[in-house]
Amino acid sequence: MGIFTKFLSKIKGTSTLSSSDWEELYSELLAADIGPTLSRQLIDEAKKSKGDNPEENLHQILLSQLSQQSREIIRAESGPTTILVVGVNGTGKTTSVAKLASYLQSRNNTVLLAAADTFRAAAVDQLRTWGERLGIEVISGKDNGDPASVAFDSAQAAFSQSVDFLLIDTAGRLHNKNDLMAELGKVKRVVEKVLTINEVLLVIDATTGHNGISQARIFTESIGVSGIILTKLDGSARGGVALAIEAELGIPIKWIGHGESQGDFAPFESESYLRGLTQM
Repeated sequence: MGIFTKFLSKIKGTSTLSSSDWEELYSELLAADIGPTLSRQLIDEAKKSKGDNPEENLHQILLSQLSQQSREIIRAESGPTTILVVGVNGTGKTTSVAKLASYLQSRNNTVLLAAADTFRAAAVDQLRTWGERLGIEVISGKDNGDPASVAFDSAQAAFSQSVDFLLIDTAGRLHNKNDLMAELGKVKRVVEKVLTINEVLLVIDATTGHNGISQARIFTESIGVSGIILTKLDGSARGGVALAIEAELGIPIKWIGHGESQGDFAPFESESYLRGLTQM
């Protein structure tokens, strides 16, 4: 059942909902991580529809809230397309890097990986394991080494090897937020001495709820975000936060992860996503 199932069942074919009914529906939208601004707008629009084809009305309202920006990868005009993958630890960032590499490789692209999350040995080992499994080279450095140095070496290697894509996994946590953003800024600057960074993809865990919007806002203000990878979009996570992020920030979700295997990763499709939200 989608997060709008109860919402639709209540407004369908009736115009006699009480104020308490509407408040209950509003609370349900908030609980689904839709966010207060969009939730109130949906309630106001639903009141106007008065049960007249509510499914289509709701679909159009939701569709209008999704980002109008392209969901395609921003490709380099020449040379490697360089993608910086950022996000807080625990969102599935490193796994998403590997899954994206697998997806690109399956479409006959050459890929190079950079393990620049040097402060977390497990992340480096995880990416190396993925690299061995996929037959993709992974550039790494010393544990607790300089992430920018790894990123710079990977940019040079990507340029000299003329690969199609360079994917850079970055740190997700330092002593505080300012330290993390400063480190990411440094990584971006040194890479751009060699290659243009074409994409900054932010990984967000769908189960974190409205906190995902705060993460998106912070990363966008600090380093710029061109797209989002939404992970853990399975089980009870209905992904209402995806709608809230796009409605509030206009950042397009480009990829979704919905499982643990390398095949559980796909481009974000607006129509499929909306059907998942409203399916009865």
